[in-house]
Amino acid sequence: MTLILTSPPVVEPLSLAEAKAHLRVDGSDEDTLITSLVTAARIHIETTTRVALITQSWTYLLDDWPRQGWLELPLSPLISVGDIDIFDENNAPEALDPLAYEVALGIPPRILRARGHVWPRPGLLAGGIHIEMTVGHGVLATDVPEPLRQAIRLLVAHWFENREPVVMNDSAADVPQSVAGLLAPYQPVRL
Repeated sequence: MTLILTSPPVVEPLSLAEAKAHLRVDGSDEDTLITSLVTAARIHIETTTRVALITQSWTYLLDDWPRQGWLELPLSPLISVGDIDIFDENNAPEALDPLAYEVALGIPPRILRARGHVWPRPGLLAGGIHIEMTVGHGVLATDVPEPLRQAIRLLVAHWFENREPVVMNDSAADVPQSVAGLLAPYQPVRL
């Protein structure tokens, strides 16, 4: 299973001005660093929680369909599922009939095989199924839940002040506990 980013977010969940205000930085000497820290914090949070903060598009590649008749998508919140293409042994795509599946928008989002339908097997051994999906909370920074925006502020401040990993009790602490606490409600839970 592979995820490929096909259309990144057009804005970050925290603007440069908001990050600078939180850091109490007035000049522009650190703008490049602060901008990169905001992006790094977003990516860290998205990777940790499997939650896309700002609208973005991905292609999810699978080797084969799961046996249980439904497929859990790796990112949420799901906005939409686009094309689902099955590639044959000649690497030619064929679109999956939209009547052959249903989309469940829960967390995690899933694609369910419709009753009475059989999903065609891919002809390729690796990456023979391509699922286009759009995920995220919205196109605006203000669409992102405030606890996740606050986690970005705290991470940016932590990394701005500590440009090297912080060593505590012989181990490096990359993420402050306050950030981990803000992310906890958004982390996937397995029962």
